[in-house]
Amino acid sequence: MQPSALPDLVLPDLAHNRTSPVHWLATATAMAGVVALAGVLTPDPATASQPGGRPARTHMAAPNPAAVTFPLKCGGAGTTVTGKASGDLDGDGSSETVAAVRCDAGSGTPPSGIYVLARPGTGDGPPRIVATLISPAEQQTVGALAVRDGAVTATLLGYSSPDVPRSNPDVRQQAKWRWQGGEFVRSAPSQARSV
Repeated sequence: MQPSALPDLVLPDLAHNRTSPVHWLATATAMAGVVALAGVLTPDPATASQPGGRPARTHMAAPNPAAVTFPLKCGGAGTTVTGKASGDLDGDGSSETVAAVRCDAGSGTPPSGIYVLARPGTGDGPPRIVATLISPAEQQTVGALAVRDGAVTATLLGYSSPDVPRSNPDVRQQAKWRWQGGEFVRSAPSQARSV
C-alpha cells in the first residue's frame, strides 16, 4: 500500500458526526410528517368533464363496424364496409368510427352510406350508429374516407344524369363534416367536377 499524499483530515466534534437513537427518532418523525403531508396535499383524481357536462370516457378501442347491422336494403346480398376511419369526433376523449358501407353486389357500384359509430355510454355492448352522414338514397359512392383533427372528410363520386352507368361515376366532390352544436354539420362542398 502506498501512503496517502493527502494530510489526514481532522473533523471537529460536531453533533451531526455522531448518531444516537434520538437523532434517528427525530429523522424518522420528520420523514413520516413529510409523507403524511404529501398524502394530504395530493389532488383528487381527475374528473374533468367535456363541454355540455358529459364526463370524459375512458380510452377504449374504436368501434368495430363488423359488429354493426347497417340499415341497408340489400335483398339478402349482405353488406360490405368499403372504408373506415377512427378518431375523437365530439371531443369526449373516446374514438368514434366512421364507416362507408354498401351492399355486397356482384357487379356495378351500389350506392354507399357513411355512418358514425360509437360505443354505448357505459362502454358495454356492441357499437351503435349515432349519425348518418350520407344515405344510400343520395346515390353516392365513397372514394377516400378519413378522420383528421376531429373532422370527417370524404371523396364522393356521383352521376351527372340517370343515363350514366352506375359502374362509372362521372362527378367527384369533396365533403367535410364536423361535430357542432350537438350534430354533424357538413361544410359547403367544393365545386363538383367531372372525373
